[in-house]
Amino acid sequence: MNLVTGKVKKLQSILKNTQINYFMPLNDESIDLKQYFDKKIRLSFTGKIFCAKCNRLTKKSYSQGFCFPCMKKLACCDICIVKPELCHYDKGTCREPHWGEKNCMTNHIVYLSNTSGLKVGITRGTQIPTRWVDQGAIQALPIIEVANRQLSGLIEVEISKFISDKTNWRVMLKEEPEKLNLKQISKEIILKIQPKLDELRQSFGDSTIKILSEEIVNLDFPVNQHPKKINSLNFDKTPIIEGVLKGIKGQYLIFDNGVLNIRKFSSYEVNFEELKPSD
Repeated sequence: MNLVTGKVKKLQSILKNTQINYFMPLNDESIDLKQYFDKKIRLSFTGKIFCAKCNRLTKKSYSQGFCFPCMKKLACCDICIVKPELCHYDKGTCREPHWGEKNCMTNHIVYLSNTSGLKVGITRGTQIPTRWVDQGAIQALPIIEVANRQLSGLIEVEISKFISDKTNWRVMLKEEPEKLNLKQISKEIILKIQPKLDELRQSFGDSTIKILSEEIVNLDFPVNQHPKKINSLNFDKTPIIEGVLKGIKGQYLIFDNGVLNIRKFSSYEVNFEELKPSD
């Protein structure tokens, strides 16, 4: 293909049945990555980083794509995004109340997933199944629906006393975990956290927490070859990254010579091109 230049954004995905197709957005282009599997491609960092909010040129990207001033003022960069139990909307101190109403004061899902193993997570209801794809989950099960982000965070903290709330990304990329009986695990977890759910219902209202009865969602990632050894590629250290594309999982491009976390380099300007076998 001809050279395509643009700002990096997180990979987009489409889940059809259990199969995932990935697209790489670069400005107005959306590159269908499945046509480049087992082909050699080059991603070249131009040295420019543009803030995802104000588009100003910045020397460093903060909070996955923002300049420092925007990072300090945007609600999506506040600590409560990574620790939702610390949401302070009700105190009137949200950086952007309108953004908070749209993104935090809306229904959220607490879920179990199988990434590098069993984990608990949360996401907005509108982000299913995107959130699971981004995390590299081969299985996922929504277990509780709540009225807002803070509630989901409080429940996640309680469940994380029993199971992990993090993914070991190296393990996730190197191998497929064994399938889990998420429904049975869900029943056991709900029983363990029942006292906390009762306490939260008293504080937030009975209607704010709903136990779900859903089916397990299975996801098949387009990976032709898992890496035996993880070599993390980095535009800051190696501006030109090239290799044969062997797969995609989560937000990682898997090459024959390493893996690249695309989301980590949001707002970096790069050139994308396919290389001929002789290159």
